[in-house]
Formats: sequence, structure tokens, C-alpha cells
Amino acid sequence: MQDVEYKAPVFYSRDISDVELAKLGARGDGVAFEAIMRRHNQLLFRTARSIVRNDDEAEDVAQEAWMRAWRALASFRAESKLSTWLVRIAVNEALGRQRRKRAQIIPLEAAMMSTDTDTQSALTEMPDRGPEQSLERVQVRALIEARIDQLPEMFRSVFMLRAIEEMSVDEVAEVLEIPSATVRTRYFRARALLREGLAQEVDFAIGEAFSFAGERCDGIVAGVMVRARAEGLCKDD
Repeated sequence: MQDVEYKAPVFYSRDISDVELAKLGARGDGVAFEAIMRRHNQLLFRTARSIVRNDDEAEDVAQEAWMRAWRALASFRAESKLSTWLVRIAVNEALGRQRRKRAQIIPLEAAMMSTDTDTQSALTEMPDRGPEQSLERVQVRALIEARIDQLPEMFRSVFMLRAIEEMSVDEVAEVLEIPSATVRTRYFRARALLREGLAQEVDFAIGEAFSFAGERCDGIVAGVMVRARAEGLCKDD
């Protein structure tokens, strides 16, 4: 993603709801849409990251998802949470990129039943950065991120949304368009795999996995605003 000059905006109060901000953003209010982005930027980035498994590409996916969301914002009817609506856009964008890259995705059931050595290794082997009992917190966090990356996509997306973003089972089911029972099954299976070899360190560091620094957030916001002004989506200027 290209670096762009960024000027910090004036924000709407946190008391203003997502629905109200969405109405303002649909009318071209750039400050309102920036507020939406900053509220949900980490969620979209983590969602994209769970699918593409690359920080830079996840930023590109998030930026493209924000552009798609802004163009379609007038169609948002508040029948679900704005965050759920946004995540669905990010998921579709990320999966579309994967399809265009002709990525080979192993179906969940095949992954669980497969006797293929590479598949089983991806599910059960430790990363090269093997942990020791005295690992510092940051090392454990890096190990967790690496192990999440090794999960098959359907495990990975469910785990990222449930454990790290703390979305409800029903919200994840709605976003990924799968039954709630499937969300529960995939989540617990992913958690069990991640616990192997890590024991209690998983719960110790999981909340900080895939940190979303202010600089990264600013970069995504800046890129979206530049593109939005070029397309005439933003009426502030």
C-alpha cells in the first residue's frame, strides 16, 4: 500500500451511533466516515488478515473493503450491526482475492480427515520458532500468530472473529454464512489445535495477537480518504 500524506481529522463524538454516522457518511460526510473507519478498522484488518495471512495484503484488502462500503453505504438498512455488514464486505473482498490468485484452499472436513503429511503438519506441528518454558510474552504472541496462520482457512476465520474480535456465534455465522453449530465446531477445533504445545500461554497472549498500531490504522484511513475524494464520495472539500 502506498504511503500518503495524512492529516488528522476532527472526530464526531463517540456518543453518535454507527447508524447515524452511516447516514452522514452516505451523504458524503468524510469526517463521519473517518469515525466509522477508526471504530472498526482493526476488525476489518484482522478479518482480512485471517484470510490472506499477510499484513500488507490485509491492509490493501481493508482499504478496498472500506471503499466498497462507502460506495454502498446508502444501501445499509441497519437490519444488522454496521460492524457485521462491514465484516461481510471485507470477507468477500479477501476471498475474492484468494480466488483470483487461484489459492488452493483445503475444505474443513478434508483437512480434519486427511492423512496427507503436509496437511497434518500444518494442523499439529509447532512452528520453527519452538517455545520454551521461559518465553517472554511477546515471543508467545508471535508464536500464536504463526500457529493461527497455519490453520486451514475455515478454522482461521472463525477463530479470528470469535476469539480475537470477540464476535458472538450468531454474528460470525451471519458474516460467514454458515450455521451457528458449524461456528461452534470450527471454533473449538481451532482452539484445541492451538492449545497443543502451548498450554496456558494461549489465553495469556491471545488478546494481543495481530496488534493494530495507530500508524497502520492511519495509513488505511489516509488511503481511503484520498481515493474517496478522487471519486467524489467525500463532500467535505
